[in-house]
Amino acid sequence: MGTKRVVVIGLGIFGFNIVKDLYEVGFDVIAIDKSKDAIQRVKDCSTKAILADGLDGEVMDMIGLQEDDIVIISFGEDLAASTLITLHMKQLKIRNIIVKAPNEEHKLILEKVGATEVIIPEKEIARKLVKSLVSPNVLDYLPLTENYMIFEMAPPTSFYGKTIAELQLRNRHHIEVIAIRDVVTDHITMVPGADFVVKDGDVLLVIGKEKDIQKIK
Repeated sequence: MGTKRVVVIGLGIFGFNIVKDLYEVGFDVIAIDKSKDAIQRVKDCSTKAILADGLDGEVMDMIGLQEDDIVIISFGEDLAASTLITLHMKQLKIRNIIVKAPNEEHKLILEKVGATEVIIPEKEIARKLVKSLVSPNVLDYLPLTENYMIFEMAPPTSFYGKTIAELQLRNRHHIEVIAIRDVVTDHITMVPGADFVVKDGDVLLVIGKEKDIQKIK
């Protein structure tokens, strides 16, 4: 199976960083913007950088978009442009259309016209900041259901030198450790055994309820 192809339309701060990060991890990334400066900045960290208006249908035809391509539309407050491009991608039967929106009102409109996912970056950043202040150990999280989440957390110093069995995380805190990453070597231990000893430099990937995670300081 070939490398997944991503087309990013709009290279503001959000779009630029999406292109750069995806390209660094091995994606085939096509970047499109009508600003020469933006294209100049992204040309060395993308597969192909195209100076064009994302609303230009001929450009999309030239790229030869496929249904399994991922299209990320990243404009600022320009709802009209985001909506028109989303509609065009829907007509091309693109299965993954991810659109950046500034607020909930724009999100609702973009979902109506065919966006498969709408991201409000400022809202996500605010939510993560609040969680980091409420639970300083939590580095990142992924919601699973209304109650359960997967959390990436730095263990408190009281965990150091203790085994998974000694910590009794399942019995005492109602959380399950599903993986441990050593930040120095980047080695990942999946489903660590009861005799695994937690050390400084480990990051725990756990599943549980947010209220239970917050109790661990």
